[in-house]
Amino acid sequence: MPQIRVRFFAAAREAFGTKESTAAASTIDELMTTLTKDASTEATTVISRSSFLVNAVAATDPQAPLSEGDTVDVLPPFAGG
Repeated sequence: MPQIRVRFFAAAREAFGTKESTAAASTIDELMTTLTKDASTEATTVISRSSFLVNAVAATDPQAPLSEGDTVDVLPPFAGG
C-alpha cells in the first residue's frame, strides 16, 4: 500500500494535534478510514466534513487511486467573508 504524506490545516491541525503525518492508503476513502481508526471524536468529525487536495488538485472521487509519495491536504470547512 502506498505511503501518503498528509498535511492538516486549520481545525484538522487542531483535532489531530499535528500539521503533518504519513499514512498507508490506496484511495481517499481508505485514507479517511486510516486517519480516523484511533482518532478522537473531534478528529473524526473534522475529517468527515473536510475536502481533500491530492498533489494540489481537488479530489472529487473518493475512490481515485493514490500513489506512493502523493501529498494529501485535509481542508476542513472555513468560515469567513
